[in-house]
Amino acid sequence: MNRRLKVTILVLIILTIDQVSKIYIKTHFYYHEQIPILGQDWAYIHFVENNGAAFGLSLGGEWGKLALTTFRIVTVAVLAYFINTLIRRKENTGMILALSLVFAGAVGNIIDSVFYGVIFSESGFTPEGIAQFMPPEGGYSSLLHGKVVDMFYFPMIDTVWPEWVPLVGGNMFQFFRPVFNVADSSIFIGMVTLLIFYRNFFSGSLDKKSENEESKTKTENLAPVETE
Repeated sequence: MNRRLKVTILVLIILTIDQVSKIYIKTHFYYHEQIPILGQDWAYIHFVENNGAAFGLSLGGEWGKLALTTFRIVTVAVLAYFINTLIRRKENTGMILALSLVFAGAVGNIIDSVFYGVIFSESGFTPEGIAQFMPPEGGYSSLLHGKVVDMFYFPMIDTVWPEWVPLVGGNMFQFFRPVFNVADSSIFIGMVTLLIFYRNFFSGSLDKKSENEESKTKTENLAPVETE
């Protein structure tokens, strides 16, 4: 199986799982509805939406949302070009697949941002407020202004800081607090894999670029100077 086909299959699998899970949650859960996973008290399916980046982070306002969606689209286009370049250069397959995980996750969240505002109604806070797919009255927002669906919530530690701890003593402490989705997980796994196993490739590329620029500068300095 060639690398391009491997990348295509991996991206399609991630996108399918991501979108199927999001559409199911959006059309079967009301906002903030929560159910335990396998009866655990530290793992939940918890439906929320966010206007911004991964793990529930966001930018405020409509312009912030539009800017973030546009930035994502541009980033994905650049990443797709970079992955294609690495495939043509026959670089390490593991590194290409790790980048493909990041690409797939980014595309998954872009789909929400671009289309969900048009194809879904607004989610309410009661069982009667479960969103509809393609509602007759139209979606809850416009193109490029959709919200990203999140559903995985793992508050493994839920406690209070001891009083003797400076600044935060007596405050609530929860780990892991962010709610995320399959796309976020794909991005995280891809980035961690790159940082652990392939950071030398990127640092090596920067060092090589620096060496080439230094060599070019030395060559220019040694070049004969014309005199009149």
